Amino acid sequence: MTITLSGTLSTALAYLAWSALLCALLWVPYVLARFQVWGIADTVGYPENPKALPQWAQRAQRAHMNMVENLVPFAALVLIAHLTGKGGGLAATGAAIFFYARLAHAGVLIAGLPWARTGAFIAGWVGTLLVFLAVVR
Repeated sequence: MTITLSGTLSTALAYLAWSALLCALLWVPYVLARFQVWGIADTVGYPENPKALPQWAQRAQRAHMNMVENLVPFAALVLIAHLTGKGGGLAATGAAIFFYARLAHAGVLIAGLPWARTGAFIAGWVGTLLVFLAVVR
């Protein structure tokens, strides 16, 4: 997958936009599983005793929540880097690492691959750390 830039969007901001889109889409598999298992009425309602969802769907929900939690500090750092003129170089590299690591994290978490999940999580954290280092140096 190649990230293309348009206008004056920096590389770091482009990866932030792609990361936000990933976060915005990660709820979809979970909700589709709810439709499949619970039906429409219970999915949009509040079932008292809902049927258990498949493990992959529960992991999909956790992948979404984990992305929400990690997107906040990443986004703040990318915006600070951009506003201070430090959005290229190390920040851009960190942003790219974050995006691809979080994409991998979602895939391996939903698939149920624990060691790969941890590796992808750490890689995403390193990406965030690189953006931080670009900001403070």
